[in-house]
Amino acid sequence: MNAPAKGGKRKLVAENRKARFNYEIVDTLEAGLVLRGTEVKSLRRGAANIAESYASEEGGEMWLINSFIPEYLEANRFNHEPRRLRKLLLNQKEIARLAQATQREGMTVVPLNLYFNDQGRAKLELAIARGKKLADKRETEKKRDWEREKGRLLREKG
Repeated sequence: MNAPAKGGKRKLVAENRKARFNYEIVDTLEAGLVLRGTEVKSLRRGAANIAESYASEEGGEMWLINSFIPEYLEANRFNHEPRRLRKLLLNQKEIARLAQATQREGMTVVPLNLYFNDQGRAKLELAIARGKKLADKRETEKKRDWEREKGRLLREKG
């Protein structure tokens, strides 16, 4: 599967910036989320954290685990639990492919972005990823530093 089209309007709510540093991204796909009304209102305020979350297959369904959506203060007693499990909306073929990758190939499913698409629906960009070793992380950091230094040198000379 491919990432969602970059051409459409997307209102970014949360981004997992550490995912690209800690993992080697193999493939990405877009999933919908089953949310409660107070969760949607809280997300529209731009408050969420998916940095420590991951997706897991249980009982033939994919679930987002350990994501944080703070309570919507105006909701009073009808609020949601901030760290509850959230069901991901994927078709059976996608679920089977993700489950196979995590079981057989030793990969994990991490969220990259949480956003509202142009229809106003909350979507989650998932990545099938392989964990990086410490040496790989150092190499990534060296490449990033070199690119930054190269850009600096080119700006100074001309």
